[in-house]
Amino acid sequence: MATTTALSRRGRINRSLSDLELRAWQALLHAHEDVVDRLDKDLRAAYGISFNDYDVLLRLARADGHALRMAILAERVMMPASSLTRVVDRLVRRELVGRRRVPADARVMEAYLTQAGRTLLKEAARLHVAGIRQHFTDRLDRDQLRDLADILEIIAGPHRPH
Repeated sequence: MATTTALSRRGRINRSLSDLELRAWQALLHAHEDVVDRLDKDLRAAYGISFNDYDVLLRLARADGHALRMAILAERVMMPASSLTRVVDRLVRRELVGRRRVPADARVMEAYLTQAGRTLLKEAARLHVAGIRQHFTDRLDRDQLRDLADILEIIAGPHRPH
């Protein structure tokens, strides 16, 4: 039995998670880590970019004008904000992303996707989608996949593309 402190549904503090609660929690964490690690390794081996690099490139590609203010980009990426600057710096050095001041407010910086970034993202996207299928969705049947999406949306809310 775990010794993690948790709040009960009635707001009382429970000193431990049940075996089932701990099993579900650990399965979620391990599955996420395993799939992201595999996707990261695939992207690094084929294109020399990390999963986080790919996430930044994808968010910029989906943005109007292929550009986002750094503060907005930080809200959208799946990494700590403190890591974003290092990722963007690395992508700028590779000329996959550029950085410029926002004309309306010179105090604000935005990142934008370069043509080289768009080209690399198109190529990497095929590998990334194939990896998601190989390491995640193909391991589940259609009903399991729907149930999993429903369950995770109870926790995180419906997916909102951004």
